[in-house]
Amino acid sequence: MPGATAAATAAYRAAHADLPEAHFRTLDPLAVASIGLGTYLGEEDDRIDRGYGQAIVDAVNSGCNLLDTAINYRAQRSERVIGQALVALEREGGFTREQMVVCTKGGYIPFDGGVPVDPGQYVRDTYVRTGILQPEDVVGGGHAMTPRYLEDQLGRSLRNLGLAAVDVYYVHNPETQLGSVPRKEFLARIRAAFEMLERQVAAGRVGRYGVATWNGFRTRPDAREHLSLAELVREAEAVAGRGHEAYASATQAVEGERLTPIEAAARFGITVMASASILQGQLSRRLPQTMADAFPGLQTWAQRALQFVRSTPGITAALVGMSRREHVAENLAVARAEPSEAGVAALFRQA
Repeated sequence: MPGATAAATAAYRAAHADLPEAHFRTLDPLAVASIGLGTYLGEEDDRIDRGYGQAIVDAVNSGCNLLDTAINYRAQRSERVIGQALVALEREGGFTREQMVVCTKGGYIPFDGGVPVDPGQYVRDTYVRTGILQPEDVVGGGHAMTPRYLEDQLGRSLRNLGLAAVDVYYVHNPETQLGSVPRKEFLARIRAAFEMLERQVAAGRVGRYGVATWNGFRTRPDAREHLSLAELVREAEAVAGRGHEAYASATQAVEGERLTPIEAAARFGITVMASASILQGQLSRRLPQTMADAFPGLQTWAQRALQFVRSTPGITAALVGMSRREHVAENLAVARAEPSEAGVAALFRQA
């Protein structure tokens, strides 16, 4: 199956004309839902697989065409569930692959279906003895981002998903490397990764690429594991020129100026996808009353937290894990509400 296309995602958007126009955003040149389905959490078993499969089908039917995963999520099972759901959606719902924006990540060494009896032996047999990895490539107990390794991971992800291409490919938490290698070596490694991904874009196996980071852009500039967005952009431009595609969530000082995360990303023309929009369920419980006041009409704290994220100027999409049909119904109800920048501004005025 080819990747998402502008025409097909526009048709998907048109088929959901009952939703507010602002629910869909532009991921150049694609129309993408402002709420995306994440697949990180859950046991590595058939029951959770079935839950995710049902949730994905419900979400796509409800106006969510953004599916996010990673090869290490649930030992590759999350990718496989998405692949199976895409087949079912086309067969039974008439939705085409080209209407779906599929994102995955590579970096952490994944198991296959579950934790093996001897994890170390599995890694040696699968990656080291085959020459895919050298021991010195691996840091932090299980992270690598050499070109050969990431190319191998991309190929495995495509097989898991049953796809010829993914629409976004992220280098997963590259700041993990900074705990073990000097910054100069890190920058050489990330440039080599970007060079490989540029080749994959040219080959049609990746639509666009960037980095998915948990802590890197949130740490102080003097912290060892701090990721400098300016440095990453420089490396990407060295590889691909100023027309590069890069994805990140950023908190930065840029050219001596202190910027908010969204301002920094906007300065470099970088699209921001927000992950863990309800903080893995922690924001589904009672929040300050000001949240309810800022986003009236929504019924649950999780909905208000999700509305806050998708309403923040500069955020293209808010990702939230959905492995149960009732969570899809709750979260996608937010798609029927107009995003409220005024609500976000009101919260910051009170902070």
